Amino acid sequence: MSLPKPKLPREPKSSRVPKMTKPALIEPWSMYPALHDSVRRLLKEDDLSFTFFATDDDETFIEDYDTNIMGRFRCLNKACPKAVWTSKAIAITIRMYPEQKYNARVYHQRCKGCGCLSRPTPDDSYAERIAYRLKLWGGIEMDKPSYTDRANRRPHVSALCEGCKHGHCKFMYGTAPPS
Repeated sequence: MSLPKPKLPREPKSSRVPKMTKPALIEPWSMYPALHDSVRRLLKEDDLSFTFFATDDDETFIEDYDTNIMGRFRCLNKACPKAVWTSKAIAITIRMYPEQKYNARVYHQRCKGCGCLSRPTPDDSYAERIAYRLKLWGGIEMDKPSYTDRANRRPHVSALCEGCKHGHCKFMYGTAPPS
């Protein structure tokens, strides 16, 4: 006959270190078809029309261009102390397809606090950058936009950027200016 195991005293909840939950495995980039209306409005100013192409096809695109946008990230790891951060260097690849179609890959970033891969929430620069590029490809003469001084920008951490890892970031290794 075995004796019951004695219960050990538990550590108070307040002194326990929260467990880091395993980050969800997600793709290194996302597309944002819901933001097409913002792009469409900007294209309409110059009587240009493109349709969002939800299929990301590596074979049939006519043009592609790597640039960056701005936005914010939320860490998916509930126990992570970093939680939310902003970035002025979110890598994107814009692609034009036949029949006036386009799409854009928006690359994710890893959290500096725990390494969890996070999907961005783009700001207005998403629609502005895409519309600018599509207008150029559509034959509309455009002035090159001015950008803020690089000296005011935090260093880009290539190890956390999925655009850098996949060779599509203008800030790869912190050397290139935005375009």
